[in-house]
Amino acid sequence: MRILIFYQYFCTPKGSWSTRFYEFASRWVAQGHLVTIVTAPYEKSDIIATRFIEKQSIKGIELIVINTPDSNRNPVMKRALNSISFSIIACWFALTRKSDIVIASSGPITIGIPALVAKFFRRKPLVFEIRDLWPGGGIEMGKIKNRFLIRSAFFFEKLLYRKSNLVVACSEGQKNNIKKRFPDVNCITIPHGGDLELFQHTGTNNLGAPPGKRFSHIGSLGFIHNCKLILQAALIIKNKNRPDISILFIGDGAERKSLEEMKNHYDLTNVEFTGLKPKLELPTWVRSSHATLFTTLNNEIQNTSCPNKIFDSFAAGVPIIQTTTGWIKTLIDEEGCGLNSIPDDPESLANAIIKISDDDALHSQLSANATHVAETLFNRDLLAQKYMAGMQTLLK
Repeated sequence: MRILIFYQYFCTPKGSWSTRFYEFASRWVAQGHLVTIVTAPYEKSDIIATRFIEKQSIKGIELIVINTPDSNRNPVMKRALNSISFSIIACWFALTRKSDIVIASSGPITIGIPALVAKFFRRKPLVFEIRDLWPGGGIEMGKIKNRFLIRSAFFFEKLLYRKSNLVVACSEGQKNNIKKRFPDVNCITIPHGGDLELFQHTGTNNLGAPPGKRFSHIGSLGFIHNCKLILQAALIIKNKNRPDISILFIGDGAERKSLEEMKNHYDLTNVEFTGLKPKLELPTWVRSSHATLFTTLNNEIQNTSCPNKIFDSFAAGVPIIQTTTGWIKTLIDEEGCGLNSIPDDPESLANAIIKISDDDALHSQLSANATHVAETLFNRDLLAQKYMAGMQTLLK
């Protein structure tokens, strides 16, 4: 099968971003399929280009890199124009590249432009993958306010769902949202997975951590990640005189400066920021953590999110503490692979951190359950097979 993928933020484990399509595509290539990914440089990715359009090969995956670099530090309008520019240029490859099937992975939702070109002009089966529910998420966060843009974005979203032969959601919450609005859409769930080989076979050390137990937040430090809640919990922990508990932020983003200012203002000596770390270095940091933390804004769209960080944590056998009220909360309730805390409640988050710190038996059980869900529900080998099976049904 010749698979053509449009995804603006491709990354390998050498970078500091999601490696979803690196993992899936490398497995498909090993099975004999031909995979081409049209992508672009991204601040957190390891993909760079020296020419405007550059062809590369990574582990048998053919990359076509359009040199329109992006960063989540950029203003919304600049990022939107960048995404549109990338998508328009990518249309050339939608028209000229040989393929049996086309995948477009959003966000941004503009990635649907070359996908629809391949669908309408080349008659290729289209798989539209949803990583985040846009434009709904952008509207809830106040990033899209213009009524004309909102109507246009919802029209384009509807067009993509209607014209896709298969829609792939990254969480059950996303799938339920889509099916509620578009019940006739052919939609399946294929979540992100954890790299068991990478995260289970990496040693641990304290990496200079203070004595005690470390809790880590891994990934972007943006507005939607609500990391101020973690600092508020850190202040409560400090005031409870728990010097044995420390919190580490591994990552970067638009909110990092304000978070560091908040840390300094409250003299939070139990909090540290490391900046970005390559994916290859993450296992040591994760496995050195007593648990990892996942916080986000409390709204309907964010409660459907599917963050890579929780799957990496499970793969390392490390439980999570999280604040959403959607499918992740249900997963923890059913599988016992972490603890839930009340959204926007720093006292609840602090209590969860202290609880798992003080109860070694609980921690051991949660860790074992985390490993179990990684090996069963979120095994990348199994997920890649499921994705391939979904595509093959479109070619029969």
